[in-house]
Amino acid sequence: MRAVVFEKVGKTPEIQDVSLEAPRAGEVKVKIAGAGVCGSDLHVQRGEWELPMPLVMGHEGSGVVVEVGEGVTDLVVGDHVVLSWVAPCGICKYCKLGREAQCSLAASVVAPKGVLHDGTSRLSRGKEMYHHYLGVSSYADFAVVPASGAIKVRKDAPLDLIALVGCAVATGVGAVRNTAKVPADSTVAVIGCGGVGLSVVQGARMVGASRIIAIDTNPDKVALAKILGATDSIVVERDADPAQAVRELIEEGVDFAFDAIGHPSTTEAIIRMLALGGAAVIVGLPRVGATASFEPLTLAEADQRILGSNYGSIQPAVDIPWLVDQFMDGNLKLEEMVSARRPLEDAALALAELEEGKALRQILIP
Repeated sequence: MRAVVFEKVGKTPEIQDVSLEAPRAGEVKVKIAGAGVCGSDLHVQRGEWELPMPLVMGHEGSGVVVEVGEGVTDLVVGDHVVLSWVAPCGICKYCKLGREAQCSLAASVVAPKGVLHDGTSRLSRGKEMYHHYLGVSSYADFAVVPASGAIKVRKDAPLDLIALVGCAVATGVGAVRNTAKVPADSTVAVIGCGGVGLSVVQGARMVGASRIIAIDTNPDKVALAKILGATDSIVVERDADPAQAVRELIEEGVDFAFDAIGHPSTTEAIIRMLALGGAAVIVGLPRVGATASFEPLTLAEADQRILGSNYGSIQPAVDIPWLVDQFMDGNLKLEEMVSARRPLEDAALALAELEEGKALRQILIP
């Protein structure tokens, strides 16, 4: 099959012919309909996350099941699925607690080692093993994934478009609903209006937040945030203080502030813009080793919290079908978040435009 391969840091990803084994026990093979281009992919390209290479990129995707492995009973050939980059093992401590986004197997084996649940890869080229990216590798014609990472959804939803639900939308909406549990009438600020930040905006709208402030350096992105539910928008220069800009709108600060960028400066800014009792939620992922600072005394005296949100604290089999239903019912907008659909061969161009801040969510269509 064709697949987009990263061979080493600093080298442009390229299309290669890659061999894909049949699914083993507990796995399924999916024909990819759409693969979203995500900011997390840039961390790999920049070398900010240590991952084994060569690897087939892509962790946001959707498609049709074309083959099932031994023991798979809840999926059949022809099912439409959204791929989850956390495929819960179902037996570790965190899965049993309902915290599937923290699955120990996914965190300790699948992600860092570039393999599937059994510790091996289905990808190769000649005699060389290729690695899976976050257990998905959706920048390809097909993917073999654990069955728990292929989430069955309704067949009347546009299959390429709902790829976004597998990462950006689940992460952003989930951060609002699951991690922060934002109540109605709250005030919310969001730094970063890419795919994840726009999903945070939509999540805040869906729970009935009274003020939703969207912040970005790109005026087109904050304008789109207004369409998706933001009540206020702030365009900031790169060296400006977003916290000061927020307090010019709401003097006492906001109840919830979300960092959808994942940079130390934006994390520090969301802490400074909190009202009494407020919560700062880190949603965007930083590079390995990045640190941020805050004043503990201020945080304690104001009864404030700092929350980390991995994958929106979702339970994939529950939240992903619900989000697709919300889209089909008109409560969630997806098409508006897509800036381009591209062939698989344009993956490098799509990543370059994302790096330059020109793109929102782009979908690769094999």
